[in-house]
Amino acid sequence: MSEPISPITLPPVQNPQQEGEWLQTALHKWLDEQFIPEPINQEIAQRAAQIFVRQRMEGENDVGSLVIALVTEMQAFDFSKSFYGEFAVANAVSDLLLDSLGINRCCGQ
Repeated sequence: MSEPISPITLPPVQNPQQEGEWLQTALHKWLDEQFIPEPINQEIAQRAAQIFVRQRMEGENDVGSLVIALVTEMQAFDFSKSFYGEFAVANAVSDLLLDSLGINRCCGQ
């Protein structure tokens, strides 16, 4: 039987505004690079960053819990003008966070 994957925890938030700005910029860039740049990508990145910052300020440091919160709260966002949906956005945020921590996303390592 395989071992469960250990939770990945971010360090406690020091500067939530700076984290939010970083995430918004990084996510916007990612969204634009995956398909074509669209004006809605800025709104998606801004909303995801707001959710992320609020969760972090409330003490959430677990990446898995942050992803679930993003999926849940982004369901209320109107993605009709976008190629993306809440799952793609939450997964992209997870990848960006793991990259920022220097964690290899391949093979659970």
